[in-house]
Amino acid sequence: MVGSGGREHALAWRLAQGGGIQIYATPGNPGIASLATCLPVAQTDVAALASAAADLGIGLTVVGPEAPLAAGLADAFAAQGLKVFGPSAAAAQIEASKAFAKSLMRRWQIPTADFKAFDDSSDAISYVRRSSGRVVVKADGLAAGKGVVVARTAAEAETAVADFMVRRVHGPAGARVVIEECLDGEEASVLALVCGERVWPLVPVQDYKRAGDGDNGPNTGGMGAIAPAPLPGGLMGQVIDQILEPVAAAMAREGRPYTGVLYAGIMVTADGPKVLEFNCRFGDPEAQVILPLLQGSFADILLDVVDGRTPPLRWSTGAAACVVLASGGYPGHYRTGFPIAGLEQVPQDIRVFHAGTAVADARLVTAGGRVFNAVGLGPTLEGAVSRAYAGVAPILFDGMQYRSDIGRGIHTVRQAELASAPGGTE
Repeated sequence: MVGSGGREHALAWRLAQGGGIQIYATPGNPGIASLATCLPVAQTDVAALASAAADLGIGLTVVGPEAPLAAGLADAFAAQGLKVFGPSAAAAQIEASKAFAKSLMRRWQIPTADFKAFDDSSDAISYVRRSSGRVVVKADGLAAGKGVVVARTAAEAETAVADFMVRRVHGPAGARVVIEECLDGEEASVLALVCGERVWPLVPVQDYKRAGDGDNGPNTGGMGAIAPAPLPGGLMGQVIDQILEPVAAAMAREGRPYTGVLYAGIMVTADGPKVLEFNCRFGDPEAQVILPLLQGSFADILLDVVDGRTPPLRWSTGAAACVVLASGGYPGHYRTGFPIAGLEQVPQDIRVFHAGTAVADARLVTAGGRVFNAVGLGPTLEGAVSRAYAGVAPILFDGMQYRSDIGRGIHTVRQAELASAPGGTE
């Protein structure tokens, strides 16, 4: 299992439930270390990862973050006959380059916002000055979920262009930008297991990207999530028929066959679902609410996908909710190294995944922007949310921040809609 965050802790936890499986993690974190043997190998050191997997006789490698996939991890492993759940570098371009993904959708008439890509900041600024409506400015490359600015004015769009292309706040990821029309509607995340042109959708999710309550503040990597997400009747079928299956077919037919999990960020507009973005891996914290609802052996499900067999997807009834505990100042400047207290007081029915923790002087301390994920389950969304916040209550560290409206505020799900979502059926 490659990675070190909350998503990877959730993946390791779910893999360990299969029983009789020896798990190795690179590099892992203190939470993952209770489930796996952690190896001191950087998650982007593809050659060292392949060598370790070969030496250990690993039967399946599961990749959490996008960067190793974009760097060609799956290709290097395949060259040594090692099985990987994750796409090749060519297929990972669907996330690694927003310009590639948008152009692919345009070529294959997959619904998305109108857009234009720019390599020159002056041309991009001239374009936003001529735009009549609101626009979204996106760094083309990988920016850890933070390379998107929904600009309310042309001035905000100009600032975003300058930040990305001139000041390079996200490094080389912002050398090119995509500017697209701003879509109105409700967001949802639909993930699917994919092998070539075959697609098996997972339970839909709603995540909370903004730092503050009421969807205020800057975009983050994610401050919480709920599953299943409410989707209007018939919408899941539209997403499968108009987006997931066509994009899998398009990738295969363009010589980039996809294997792994494909994440479609969707805006439900008055004209139907449209793609905001694609990701080439499990979302974080979307995985933290999908995996607890998925039944059966997770390792066997992933192996079925890698080997081209239909995986047996079965879902628990009810709902899951995740609340992210973050360092003060996140997603901007934040300090780390603060001692953490209260974990032993979290009720046992609540799962706490480590996202950014470390051990220093025999004490658990903060080591990242997002520190923990508290995940609750319940027969209803209200029950799941209540359990998640019960997991938040005992945990303490200096500067801790979190949203108080996950599953309660602007995106609250009506209980009657829950039954329509699991497994992608209406």
